[in-house]
Amino acid sequence: LPPALMWSLLASRRVPTVPVKNLTGSSPVNPALAGITGILMSAAGLPVCLTRPPKLVLHPPPVSKSEIQSIPGISHTCRKTTKKQAKKGKTPEEVLKKYLQKVRHPPDEDCTICMERLSAPSGYKGPQPAIKPDLVGKLVKCGHVFHLHCLVAMYNNGNKDGSLQCPTCKTIYGVKTGTQPPGKMEYHIIPHALPGHSDCKTIRIIYNIPPGVQGPEHPNPGKSFTARGFPRHCYLPDSEKGRKVLKLLLVAWDRRLIFAVGTSSTTGESDTVIWNEIHHKTEFGSNLTGHGYPDINYLDNVLAELAAQGITEESLAQEKD
Repeated sequence: LPPALMWSLLASRRVPTVPVKNLTGSSPVNPALAGITGILMSAAGLPVCLTRPPKLVLHPPPVSKSEIQSIPGISHTCRKTTKKQAKKGKTPEEVLKKYLQKVRHPPDEDCTICMERLSAPSGYKGPQPAIKPDLVGKLVKCGHVFHLHCLVAMYNNGNKDGSLQCPTCKTIYGVKTGTQPPGKMEYHIIPHALPGHSDCKTIRIIYNIPPGVQGPEHPNPGKSFTARGFPRHCYLPDSEKGRKVLKLLLVAWDRRLIFAVGTSSTTGESDTVIWNEIHHKTEFGSNLTGHGYPDINYLDNVLAELAAQGITEESLAQEKD
């Protein structure tokens, strides 16, 4: 094609952009590489526009102590956990009895715990509970059926806190608690708005968990665990729904469900404090990593994650009782 026609065709397309880091910094490496890329693209007849990448904004502007406010309707501004909640003084069989109905004629299907037929004895091969391996029970709320032998074994291998979670549909029976190490949760209002929530101030949550030694409820009892990245700052809009989420997060904190000791999915480090399936927003003024704002679905998503842990508005009434 003639050069004039080629240039016309290229100009009609969107001009490609080359991100450049550290344009105002001291390092010449990244701008130089971008410049070389631009030269090569220009040599090929492609128009180039150099751009500066978006900036990660993790924290709000500085806030003085006099600007920090307590949250109306929520007492105190700090909550601590010290040790594992007291275990229920009941045997596994007594706990399960509250949630089960005996089944005299088992359905023709597999037990999803041991994968043996319900009409046959349990195939669980671990430490044997003091219950007959051929008894079958149905969970009263969700209706799923299992060997009683398997359910007792599953309960013994868990947190043994008086609650049970159906392995098929995750319905929770009783009050589920976790294995979060001791720490402190602070919460207050700061006078800055989050992106997408310009009509209100911001709730700031600060979690702080120190390193320590794993207890009997953790993966490696007696072994030390690390606690990276603390204190961790998280943010919610100071709206009606944001305050509702905070109240439920306080219940999750009291039940030791926000953090756990395990293996980090980002670093691969084992025996360290990790998030426990309740997502938080740790970026204040950007959403480059997916952990910030704006995010119109976040509050609804975190409410669903809390509900999956058995924490709903009914939980707030239970805590008051």
